[in-house]
Amino acid sequence: MAKHSKSIPQRGLRVADQIQKDLSELIAFELKDPRVGMVTISEVQLTPDYAHAKVYFTLLKDGADEVRQTLEGLNKASGYLRNMLGKRLHIHTLPSLHFHHDTSTVRGMAMSALIDQANASRAADYDEGNDGDNSDGAGTDTKAERE
Repeated sequence: MAKHSKSIPQRGLRVADQIQKDLSELIAFELKDPRVGMVTISEVQLTPDYAHAKVYFTLLKDGADEVRQTLEGLNKASGYLRNMLGKRLHIHTLPSLHFHHDTSTVRGMAMSALIDQANASRAADYDEGNDGDNSDGAGTDTKAERE
């Protein structure tokens, strides 16, 4: 019994990966909603009982209006997509799909810009501090040596 309980999480990950692949194909080739454009499914999180799946997506254009329209289109098509998933996947419980916009890439780019900005200001501060100094220490004397 213990061996079986350890293999269940791996099965959940495999099912989530398969749902991600199938949804990507279905959205790209089967879905005809004009509100849904270039969508990339970045992650699928599945509950342990397979009743619900959080589907995270990203867009090529991450504007607020595009995200809202795409989210509306995906939520409207969730029943159709679930039906088509049922024809591809043969599992006992087919999850209901809950779509969420994935902002991790936007946050990552913002964090990277902040790090670059901090590094640039640090380099500028370092250069300012070393303009009049000799970096090898020659020419620097202490107060006792000057007296």
